[in-house]
Amino acid sequence: MKKTSRFKKVLLWSLLLLFVLVNVIAFFHARKFTWYTPGLTVRSNSAAHYTLSQKINMLLTGINNPRPVNKTKPNQPYQTIRLQSNKQIECWLMKVPAAKGTILLCHGYGGDKSKMLDKAYVFLQLGYNTMLVDFMGSGGSEGNQTTIGYKEAEEVHTCVTWLSQQGEKNIFVFGTSMGAAATMKALQDYPNLPVKAAILECPFSTMLQTVKNRFENQHIPPVPMAWLLVFWGGAQNGFNAFSHNPVEYAAHITTPVLLVWGEKDDRVKRLENEAIFAAFKGPKQLKTFPEAGHDNYLIKYKAEWTTAMKDYLAQIRH
Repeated sequence: MKKTSRFKKVLLWSLLLLFVLVNVIAFFHARKFTWYTPGLTVRSNSAAHYTLSQKINMLLTGINNPRPVNKTKPNQPYQTIRLQSNKQIECWLMKVPAAKGTILLCHGYGGDKSKMLDKAYVFLQLGYNTMLVDFMGSGGSEGNQTTIGYKEAEEVHTCVTWLSQQGEKNIFVFGTSMGAAATMKALQDYPNLPVKAAILECPFSTMLQTVKNRFENQHIPPVPMAWLLVFWGGAQNGFNAFSHNPVEYAAHITTPVLLVWGEKDDRVKRLENEAIFAAFKGPKQLKTFPEAGHDNYLIKYKAEWTTAMKDYLAQIRH
């Protein structure tokens, strides 16, 4: 009887210690995922020469992510605009004569505004001014923190409001991945935001699902770490990450939307894309690229992508 009681106590304490250890690991991983490391040039898991102890340390404490830096500047005249939002954010504004409107470009996770230049150049050639934003923690903006689109939504609102205050009547928002999620939250939170239309590339459906997808793509069971990462990621950054769900934002969006998706995207699955598209309440169109994954569609589909943008913007303007 005593042996049974002792065994139960050992088992109970072992389970408790395991629970604490798993949560500590999740806490550190969530921290590394949502707080960039300034001065780092490559992700800490990208070097093959690490010792076993260093690899164990990364497994236990997470992977350092470099703070995104603008590595190139526009190849034509531009203005640097600094705005006070929830953080101070930096933008580039490029103009064309007799512009048809202005397109705000919002980058994805781990990105910065310089990574949106190739798309900005296409929009400029189509006759639109472009404004490229560095979200908080990236490029020339303040801080090292990212919330995967949750708090970045306020920065979308700040940029659109500023453009409207400058007298721009035809404002469009283009967002990719995290930038699309931030745009969707901004459109939900501010239903009167003066946006003519939104072009959204590969937004995830829910925060939990996108984390689960990352585990499954590595052939790692998502339970329980996906739930713990979402919990601690939100807790450390002051919001409920389980409520960060673009598929729910879509149900409140009446602004015209063009949803763009790559049919080989393993980070945003087909069912997620279909659920988001079905949820939009306003005018909506869907454009897919058969051989594209969760990447820059200009790499394989520049001509088709350009035509899709040109045609959609022309429809909205008329």
